[in-house]
Order: sequence, then structure tokens, then C-alpha cells
Amino acid sequence: MKHAVFFRNLNLGRPNCPTRAQFEAAFLAAGAGSASSFLTNGTLVFEARNKTEARKVLAQACEALAAECGLREPAFLRSVDRLAELVALDPFAAVDRGSVYEVCVSFLGARRGALPALPLVSKRLDVEVLHATEGEAFSISRVVGNTPGSPNAFLEKLLGAPASTRAWNTVVRLVEKHC
Repeated sequence: MKHAVFFRNLNLGRPNCPTRAQFEAAFLAAGAGSASSFLTNGTLVFEARNKTEARKVLAQACEALAAECGLREPAFLRSVDRLAELVALDPFAAVDRGSVYEVCVSFLGARRGALPALPLVSKRLDVEVLHATEGEAFSISRVVGNTPGSPNAFLEKLLGAPASTRAWNTVVRLVEKHC
């Protein structure tokens, strides 16, 4: 069974972050049947027999990455089948993509505050959370002034817990490649 992991604040090769080889090797050494980094933003797809084994592989890989390169960021685990379900929801079908900077999905942990009623809009009007599932929030980012809004920063402040955000197209492409 394929699983994807989304690390917060990981860019391959940067300080306290692994190289692609270290990243993949940590998962293989932890027992993954295969491991393939997807882009350079801390997204990786690996194989494990089931969700319990995937959690164990992730925990051991995180320990190895902390010891080897100092990475101490949270990671968010989803099965690739679950990601395919999210893609099938088509949460941005009603969004005019030309009117926004980016459409994003944020992966949320279990230990966090509850999301208030949706839609949620940031004070600067640069982030709008349109839809949410139990573990994901779907948002749009707009440019205000010279900077685009950060769904990750907005959600982490609002929920008091870490999150990890990806451009929606990253998840769509990951599902296309690994399903």
C-alpha cells in the first residue's frame, strides 16, 4: 500500500534538511518497501503493508533524519488512496484559478483546535479557507501588496498547531503518478 508523507518546512538540501538520497534512505532503512521523494518540498511516497506499519516507518525515519541532519519538523501521513479520494472531491471546481495566486491543501494533525465555520478569511483577505475534511483544509491564496497569503501560517495561528501546505497541483500530480 502506498502512503505519502508531507513534512512541514522541509526543503531538500537546506540546513537541517536531508538531501534527496538521505530522505529516501531514511524511509528504506526504517522498513519501507520503496521510497520516492516527490519534488523538493518534503513530500515522499513510500510503501508499507498497512497504516500501522506506515506510522512505524514514518516514526523511525523521523528519528533517523533528526539524528543525521537535525530535522525536527512534523510530518503528516496520508494513504495515496486517501489522496485520490480528495482529488475526486474536486474542492476547487468553483474557483476561477485566474483570480487567485494559488489553490492549496493544508494537512492538519489530530491534536489541534477545531476549525470555525467556513469559509474563513484572513484579516488581510489574502487567504480564504473554502472547505475542510477531518484532516485537510482547502484554501485559496491571493496576493495583497507584494506578497501572497500563507494558508499554512494562517491555519497554524488559528488552530494553535502545526500544519503542512502544498499547492493543490502537487497532490493532483502525485496521485496521477502513484495511483
